[in-house]
Amino acid sequence: MSTPPLLTDRAALLRNRTRAATRGAELFLHEDAAIELEERLNEVNRRFTSPALVAPFADPWLKILPDAKYVAEEDVLDLEPGAHDLVVHAMALHWSNDPVGQMVQAARALRPDGLFIAVLFGGQTLQELRAALAEAEIAVTGGLSPRVLPMGEIRDLGALLQRVGLALPVADSVTRKVTYETPLRLLADLRAMGEGNALNARLRRFTGRKVLTEAMRRYSEAFSEPDGRVRATFDMVWLTGWKPHESQQKPLRPGSAQQRLADALGATEFQAGDKAGR
Repeated sequence: MSTPPLLTDRAALLRNRTRAATRGAELFLHEDAAIELEERLNEVNRRFTSPALVAPFADPWLKILPDAKYVAEEDVLDLEPGAHDLVVHAMALHWSNDPVGQMVQAARALRPDGLFIAVLFGGQTLQELRAALAEAEIAVTGGLSPRVLPMGEIRDLGALLQRVGLALPVADSVTRKVTYETPLRLLADLRAMGEGNALNARLRRFTGRKVLTEAMRRYSEAFSEPDGRVRATFDMVWLTGWKPHESQQKPLRPGSAQQRLADALGATEFQAGDKAGR
């Protein structure tokens, strides 16, 4: 059996993140997501005493979880089985070559009835940039190369929660529309977040001036706001699941209901083949 090709060049990803951290990372989306995390934890209404945090940049998240064990996002996570009642995987799974493996490790680190929360970029992220770059490269060179990370759709990502054995799975998304003075400013912000192109199949040379100029022109024409700024979409997917425990709610067995749905709704129930109004 052949080994599937790696999506991410880990060495390039780490270089991008290190460069961003050294130059003062622009982490406003991480900060925004950390505030969202705090709101979601407040809704759970439970005090977590041994949280763990997996993230490429710790600062925004440790403001929300100051007592969390910080774990660098590596292929093998520094997590002890059954040691935590909360594991947060923050803004890293979209670059993982093995997101299922990452989630399995996080699930193993949870105590029974412990909570797993992940937030990552989803499939609609940077749809404008993806379109502008693709159209420009085809127009200028007649070809197409990998330039923007392909990101998972919410349905597929949500299915991973059950695949790794987590109970009560929930997947939802929050769309953030950010505007920039120019498309070049967006590219600068992506580099400042450590989100530059680290695809393993990327071209190992700089984008040609003609391609970049054409892409920026197409971006400005197609995705401008009334005030002249350009918009960019960031699709923030949230995944939540619990380590199974006997105290958790469980679905009823088929046929075990004690009351008919029609009675509860005050409606008339028809059998197959019946006609309304008979």
